[in-house]
Amino acid sequence: MEDKTRLLILYASQTGNALDAAERVGREAGRMACPAVVLSMDEFDANCLPDEDIVIFIVSTTGQGDNPDSMKVFWRYLLQRNLSQHWLEGVHYAVFGLGDSGYQKYNFAAKKLDKRLSDLGAKAIVERGLGDDQHPSGYEGSLDPWLSSLWLRLYQMNPTFFPKGPVLTDSDMKVLDCPKVKIMYHDIDEMQSLQSTTSDLDCIEMQIEGARSMSPARLCHDKNRPHCFLQMIKNQQLTREGCGKDVRHFEFEALSSGIKYQVGDALEVLPGQNPAAIDAFIRRCNLNPDSLITVHPGGTEIFSPDSSKKTSKAPVKLKSFVELAMDISSASPRRYFFEVLSFFATAEHEKERLQYFASPEGRDDLYEYNQKEHRTVLEVLEDFPSAQMPFEWLVQLVPPLKTRAFSISSSPSAHPNQVHLTVNVVSWNTPFKRKRTGLCSTWLAGLNPQDRVYLPVWFLKGSLPPPPPSLPLLLIGPGTGCAPFCGFVEERAIQCAIGSTGPVLFFFGCRNEEMDFLYRDLWLSHAQRGGVLSEDKGGGFFVAFSRDQLQKVYVQHKMQEESQKVWSLLSAGASIYVAGSSTKMPTDVQSCLEEIVMKESGVSKEASVRWLRALEKAGKYHVEAWS
Repeated sequence: MEDKTRLLILYASQTGNALDAAERVGREAGRMACPAVVLSMDEFDANCLPDEDIVIFIVSTTGQGDNPDSMKVFWRYLLQRNLSQHWLEGVHYAVFGLGDSGYQKYNFAAKKLDKRLSDLGAKAIVERGLGDDQHPSGYEGSLDPWLSSLWLRLYQMNPTFFPKGPVLTDSDMKVLDCPKVKIMYHDIDEMQSLQSTTSDLDCIEMQIEGARSMSPARLCHDKNRPHCFLQMIKNQQLTREGCGKDVRHFEFEALSSGIKYQVGDALEVLPGQNPAAIDAFIRRCNLNPDSLITVHPGGTEIFSPDSSKKTSKAPVKLKSFVELAMDISSASPRRYFFEVLSFFATAEHEKERLQYFASPEGRDDLYEYNQKEHRTVLEVLEDFPSAQMPFEWLVQLVPPLKTRAFSISSSPSAHPNQVHLTVNVVSWNTPFKRKRTGLCSTWLAGLNPQDRVYLPVWFLKGSLPPPPPSLPLLLIGPGTGCAPFCGFVEERAIQCAIGSTGPVLFFFGCRNEEMDFLYRDLWLSHAQRGGVLSEDKGGGFFVAFSRDQLQKVYVQHKMQEESQKVWSLLSAGASIYVAGSSTKMPTDVQSCLEEIVMKESGVSKEASVRWLRALEKAGKYHVEAWS
């Protein structure tokens, strides 16, 4: 093996976890005097892959085994038929995946990538690593040992690769890296001249795009994706008080006509943060909220983006940047946050505790303190009052404020210029009885339609494709999983009034008929004679109330009861749509369908599994699940 000039680290991230992991890999390599380059897959030309010696891939899996958006072009290139089995000979690689074993297709993107690289002639340095969100320490529980094995194996392959050796020493951990960003402060006249020529709404949009495009996590959205401002016109509680959950129906209206979406699509919402928390963070960090800033790539260290890609940036207020791009009040900081914070702690006991949390030995205790308790950045900073982290480091290390995606629960044909959402207002208690709430759902629930609040939103192609009118449908959506099917049923009803349509079977589930029967009137009206869910139209509506009797009844039990109808619809070419919680429901529903196919068609278990797998490959079995 020849001397290597660099380590190339390619990541594909949907929510930022893979980016964090990739930067850690690059950081550790740099500390051992091994030059490294960290790039998103969409920043690297896949055609140049054979020219690389060593490539480390850090890949998240999103949805139901899908590749992250930044990986899709790269992956399509690797799947070209003209690439031979020797195309990547001489390339050494390692793959680490980030996933959640609660999902059926756990770490599917990493597994597919690992196999394809091997098929193209590349040689694995170590066995692929699979990070699991369900692990007590999150994905780092697998990343730590995997990285140790990777460094040791690379050193064995070529000792010159790591001049300082393949193990990080205490002295390595005592050197503070350079921050990735630089903050430039501007004269207030720049902002005043800019604002004098723009409307209030345009000014808000400029602040959002400006702040988020300057974030190190690159939070700005694809310019080709439709985005707009919506105004809330309805905030209705669907569940009864005392039932243990708060599910809301929200209706929004576009400020200008012409919004476009399809049934099955999703809406990304940028949540607002608590103003009191923003002010507390700014006070705690001794920042001037009225400063005008721009954020730029800093230094020449291994993480810097291509310096040739400089763009002119409009300054934004520091407070606006914190509010729109930094999640200070809901997300927990990463381990590296504690490591960097330790350098700025002046109280010795705080410094020692932070250093322990940042060490491999303290990983499990950090999980108990941080992730398990869902401690926020603000709470961590308040727990270590002697540490004053510079704003450059805060911009780099505070988790980015992410949009939240919700399935759209309306039909654009039935509700022109409107978007409806069905949202469970999230709240829970930590092991130490701290009450936590979901940032976006709680914020939405607290909005008053009379206050004319503008919500910045982006439309997102959903994982449930809109079916043609003639296609028979088998819909399974317990709880808020029914959300997309509100739109499906409304759309099918309009199509039915125009011409002939395929039958629809819908299985819904909730706890109690009187407490959380979501959209009861909607379903029952369409299940009456002549409705799209009515038996005389070949369809049906069946609901499972899990807590209204001693023995729990779920959607799969109702499906078993109606197995003949289910099989009849599937035999007629129906598409299956499943939506809801990712925990056990999708797997239980699939097992139920396998049993129904086996029972009603008389085939073996193996044949039943193959039949449903063929349905999935044909694009007729769709699952949208969330944790």
